[in-house]
Amino acid sequence: MRSKIDAILSKTLVFIMSIMVLNVLWQVFTRYVTGDPSSFTDELARYLMIWIGVLGAAYVSGRNLHVAIDILPKRQNKKTQKNLKIIVTILIILFVFFAFVIGGSRLVYISYVLGQQSPALQLPLAVVYIIIPISGILIMYYKASDLKNLKS
Repeated sequence: MRSKIDAILSKTLVFIMSIMVLNVLWQVFTRYVTGDPSSFTDELARYLMIWIGVLGAAYVSGRNLHVAIDILPKRQNKKTQKNLKIIVTILIILFVFFAFVIGGSRLVYISYVLGQQSPALQLPLAVVYIIIPISGILIMYYKASDLKNLKS
């Protein structure tokens, strides 16, 4: 299951990045070749960058490629290292639950209720922000899977 999610997530990130590259190329073309810059490209690039950043964080978390300071654990014995990994993983799950899932869901809900829309694209901002709780759920899944592997 985890490898399927990794594959879907990596393909999604490549797709979003491809759209962003095409979008920026279009922006450069319309600005310098036609002399009439496109009105939506700046906003779209910004929202795509948000999605890449937040989804990328979930992907990196799932691959355990995130930045870590491991000075303290390396000086400990194997049992203490394992216990520290368990504690850190639980803390990550709790943080992501409250910040990404709960906080992100509230942001999506408030944006939806207020009917907030982006200026150029007229896209509901709830659609832009929905990636935060989705990423939170993905990170929690990855970390719960890591926790399961640590305990066994």
